[in-house]
Amino acid sequence: MSKWSLRGLIFSALFAGVMVALSSMKVNLPFSTVPITLQTLAVMLAGSVLGARFGSLAVLIVLGLAAAGFPVMAGRGGVSVLVGPTAGFIWAFPVAAFAIGWCAERWGQGKGSFLKLLAINFVFGALLVYPSGVVWLAHSVDGLDTVSKALVAGFWPFLPGDLTKAVLCASVVSAVYKVYPIERIVGRRERGWLEGDKSSVRS
Repeated sequence: MSKWSLRGLIFSALFAGVMVALSSMKVNLPFSTVPITLQTLAVMLAGSVLGARFGSLAVLIVLGLAAAGFPVMAGRGGVSVLVGPTAGFIWAFPVAAFAIGWCAERWGQGKGSFLKLLAINFVFGALLVYPSGVVWLAHSVDGLDTVSKALVAGFWPFLPGDLTKAVLCASVVSAVYKVYPIERIVGRRERGWLEGDKSSVRS
């Protein structure tokens, strides 16, 4: 299978649609400009199911649509979304999807798949997003002039939900792998190389 397969591109487009749909489900918080959404769940699913390249591509498609003005980020669109208070989180999404996919391709399957995917998604799908998100939030919003205020507005209230999303993603994807392994997307040539299985590499 080629590095950029038609199958992978189609799945990237489909998961971009999933991200748009999930991002529309949001809960606004009275003490923060950052809403609770299912965007991070979509990022976790994209990286875990599609791998590094196609998972990050799915997220980049959504960002491109948002930049073009389509209301694909929690019902909003336009460049203002990509430079607004939540931009630090948004721009970390492709990086998170790539990191999740990179790890999932190498370690996500096999024995203990659920626990491995849970750790991968919580670390890279949640914790990795917060540094840039919280720093940009503090920079963009007046009144967040201390670390504690920035953490309350953009970190602490979201951790339980992100852990729940990681659990849900790991449960779904570990089941998906049993019928649709990740090498169906990333390609058997790459998968065999990653595992060091020379016999699976075909010329």
